[in-house]
Amino acid sequence: MSEPLKKDLLGLDGVSADDINTILDTAKSFKEISHRRVKKVPALRGKTICNLFFEPSTRTRASFELAEKRLSADAVNISKSGSSVAKGETLRDTAENLQAMMIDVIVIRHSASGAPHFLASLLNASVINAGDGAHEHPTQGLLDIFTLREKFGDLKGKKITIIGDITHSRVARSNIYGLVTLGANVTVCGPPTLMPARVSELGVDVETNLRRAVTDADAVNVLRIQLERQKVNLFPSLAEYADVYGINSERLKWMKPDCLIMHPGPMNRGVEISQDVADGRQAVILEQVTNGVAIRMAVLYLLCGGVQLTKPDDVIEAAEEKEDTKVS
Repeated sequence: MSEPLKKDLLGLDGVSADDINTILDTAKSFKEISHRRVKKVPALRGKTICNLFFEPSTRTRASFELAEKRLSADAVNISKSGSSVAKGETLRDTAENLQAMMIDVIVIRHSASGAPHFLASLLNASVINAGDGAHEHPTQGLLDIFTLREKFGDLKGKKITIIGDITHSRVARSNIYGLVTLGANVTVCGPPTLMPARVSELGVDVETNLRRAVTDADAVNVLRIQLERQKVNLFPSLAEYADVYGINSERLKWMKPDCLIMHPGPMNRGVEISQDVADGRQAVILEQVTNGVAIRMAVLYLLCGGVQLTKPDDVIEAAEEKEDTKVS
């Protein structure tokens, strides 16, 4: 079994292939637990986790909360509007006060890129980045990669195309870092105005022509247009974006019949993806959501000192051994 991961998960940039695979392998075991009648194990009994969300979230927040409950951890949920940050308290003071209450892990989503890194440098508690500005969203990247690995096994040499607002997408960055590390061939596609400068230096192919980008792709990950992060209009209209870059049933004909269609959510149906494609047989969008709980269970477990599991019941046996040790 692999050694525990380091203290924090702030991004996938610089995370080794071994560490990524440790998380994926552990998530595979935890996914089985989520299909049981009783979806709970005592792996993090006695641990306290704070979900600190300063931006709106449905899937990420809910899946972290479910992951914590299924691991038997105690969870505290704080939003910006319900915290003293709304009264002018600094992020540092909020986090240090939480740590003073003996919090073990802080899961943070923040509009400022680097906010999780700032907290990690100050706190003894583990910090998990649940999305920071337009920087990274590591657990989303991991669940996307986990979904691909379930379908393909080894990702080395697989062509994965990411389409949309690459500049403002933290999901795109985490996917790129993780996929390139595991040997996938990544292509990014979108309007030039939504493509970061020097993105090719990340080891990806850059394409502005949608047909060329999706031809021979094994999977296509479709991103939402991040209008809330754009300071100026970077394309004429949503209708024109959909006309040039939207994935619809006609454009599926450009792809291999078994090409997977992914989306990190939330979806703007009729803009970046059509209704029939989002609900079609090639889509694995809801599988991504299911896998998100398993990935977040794995990350929480490993950052709290757990070791990679070889089978689901290892986590129960490990917890029982820990309890026996305390008693003796």
